[in-house]
Amino acid sequence: MKRFFRENRGLLLLCALLLTGVLWALSVLGGGSLLSAVVNLLVTPFRSASGAVAGWVEEGYDYAFRYEELLRELEAVKERNAQLEAAARAGEDAVREADRLRDLMGLAERRADFEMEAASIVMRTSSSWQATVTLNKGIRQGVAQGDCVVDQYGNLVGVVRSVDFNSCLVATVVDAELELGGRVARTDADAVLEGDFTLMLEGRLKLSYLPADTELIAGDQIVTSGVGMRYPAGLVVGAIRSVHTEADGLGRYAVVEPTAHLDELKYVYIIKEFEVVE
Repeated sequence: MKRFFRENRGLLLLCALLLTGVLWALSVLGGGSLLSAVVNLLVTPFRSASGAVAGWVEEGYDYAFRYEELLRELEAVKERNAQLEAAARAGEDAVREADRLRDLMGLAERRADFEMEAASIVMRTSSSWQATVTLNKGIRQGVAQGDCVVDQYGNLVGVVRSVDFNSCLVATVVDAELELGGRVARTDADAVLEGDFTLMLEGRLKLSYLPADTELIAGDQIVTSGVGMRYPAGLVVGAIRSVHTEADGLGRYAVVEPTAHLDELKYVYIIKEFEVVE
């Protein structure tokens, strides 16, 4: 309809004017005689019709023009809304970045002995056999095999398994092949943190080789023990969720849920150097 009025409005207006002119001429020629009365009687409906047509054409043109104007206004509103949403997202990102840096500063104050390298996670691998992440830092930045990786709070993410010139592969704390010393923070009982194929699919790991008299409570915090001086002591690994008896019936193990949100992390920190506490 809009296209019809735009392309034919001139022709429609011309027809309306011609019809009006013809009717006016007939009225003039009729004079004031009986013929004039007859002509007026005959042409009155046509005058009304021509006026209606002219009004209809004008209204249609106004509608088409207004419709295009409304479309332009709608597009402008959409564009402005998109700009506001982009600005809001940028503001949220800035707040999250500020929070992350503040948490990192808190970690640096608590563990002044750490020499850390900031890194980004560029790839995740999660399968029945492994749970790893790839970072964008490697030999060039002084990263070495066995370095611990933490989040901005100091929670253990994993351990560097292999290193390339500009990247490294990290076995996360739930990886089935990971093994390191653990400690129950509440009782100082030492044990071994290790991955398990079944628990890995659940995003959890085991605390094994517990002393027979170890008292465990769901929610107990588990940290790295630092035994062997290979890894820093005191890194938070997770919390106990349940305690079970080993298959041989002779020992116990606890299921630990990591504190670090492994699936949500984008940025991590590689501990390249730390102070050994004997």
